[in-house]
Amino acid sequence: MKIRKLTLFSLFAFVSLSTATGQDKQVLDRNAIKDMCGCYEISFQYSETFSPVEGYDKKPDYKTGALELALPIVDEDDQISIQHLLVVNDSTVIKHWRQDWLYENKRVFTYDKDNTWAFRTLPAEDVQGQWTQLVYQVDDSPRYSGTASWVHVDGKHFWENKTDSPLPRREYTKRDDYNVMLRGNRHEITAEGWIHEQDNDKIIRKDGEDDSLLAQEKGMNTYTRVSDEKCKVALDWWAGHEAFWGEVRAAWDEVYHREGTLSLARKVDDKPFYVYLKTLEEKGAQKDEILEVIQKFVKDDSDKPTEASR
Repeated sequence: MKIRKLTLFSLFAFVSLSTATGQDKQVLDRNAIKDMCGCYEISFQYSETFSPVEGYDKKPDYKTGALELALPIVDEDDQISIQHLLVVNDSTVIKHWRQDWLYENKRVFTYDKDNTWAFRTLPAEDVQGQWTQLVYQVDDSPRYSGTASWVHVDGKHFWENKTDSPLPRREYTKRDDYNVMLRGNRHEITAEGWIHEQDNDKIIRKDGEDDSLLAQEKGMNTYTRVSDEKCKVALDWWAGHEAFWGEVRAAWDEVYHREGTLSLARKVDDKPFYVYLKTLEEKGAQKDEILEVIQKFVKDDSDKPTEASR
């Protein structure tokens, strides 16, 4: 039997997927999710592959790389939360995205358009045995969520889902020719780390009209595990910032506790939310003060029900 080298995360008692045959399905699922934690060299590659629009000008391929720590900040039977931290020039740390995985979770949010999400409750029978991935932006505001089953077959371990989302960070400040990305997400665990494969539709969505496809693209984000020592600066950084970001998550949870829509302003007094967060962290703000600032960005605070996601 191949024995894995112990890492920074050995305290979380990772179990090799190769030894999990015959174990409870939920245990297999948890092992796969937790195998996304660690220190990684990442390559990001995207290429537009098709457009039904005559005369469409294919955009240039996108390729870049990064060093990132994926840190488990919650590890419970029915919930695993992974905080991603970018390491720049071996010394600078930037808080990146967060992914929460919830087992048989019924509460989801779905992106509509124009920085608006619909929050709803799914029937219990629709999520039996499944995991919801909830993805949050760098300021812990919502991005997208999706629910599906982890699959363990023929030595492969993967999870697939399609869901609407805002434009990716690499494009939302550069393009205004579409306003919704229908993401085809596939997360697969590999011997070297894991792969986030994407088949994405770039959608034009308008009220009272059918969605219109502008273009399709293929994405491949490859996470290759490297020595944990390379990410030690990120682990140390998190130790000094973890408490504040726990308060931020608690404040957002108050906002997310709803049925209906949530519309967020992109700026208040010409400043985005992350600028306010910097000031709040410097003063050691607690949940209530952070929530007060978040509420300034909430444009639609109604609990009116919305139709199911498209």
